[in-house]
Amino acid sequence: MPLRKYARISDEEIEMRYDYENEKPEMVIIMNDAIIKGMNILWGMEKGGVLIVNTKRSAEDILKFIPNKDLLSKVVTVDASSIAGPAALDFMGSEGGVEVVGVGAGPSAPLIGAACKVTDKFSLDSVVAVAANKDGVKKGFEQAVVKDL
Repeated sequence: MPLRKYARISDEEIEMRYDYENEKPEMVIIMNDAIIKGMNILWGMEKGGVLIVNTKRSAEDILKFIPNKDLLSKVVTVDASSIAGPAALDFMGSEGGVEVVGVGAGPSAPLIGAACKVTDKFSLDSVVAVAANKDGVKKGFEQAVVKDL
């Protein structure tokens, strides 16, 4: 099974800090487009959600592999791997992997920049202020392609 990581964002205090599962995600971010063929990436999402994918493919190509695409209001594609570059590997402790330390480093920087483009939960300025790769966040925002459904 692919590695799953979660981030929860709220205007209110998050009381259960160690409750990692998000049973009703509003946004799903896919780090590697290869997994869209093998699992239900929109599990638990209610109608109106957003999908952000690190890919060189178009939104139309990605949508061909999503059986429950009717849940989505937007699909965002961005080539986060190219923006981050080859030195931005993020294996977080995998044997032989190079760890990128910091929030918003590696491919996650352009992906969070793309997320800024389609949400009012956080702003580009607030993310850039705390990101390890500020330029990657900005480029992700600029290069993200948003398809409204």
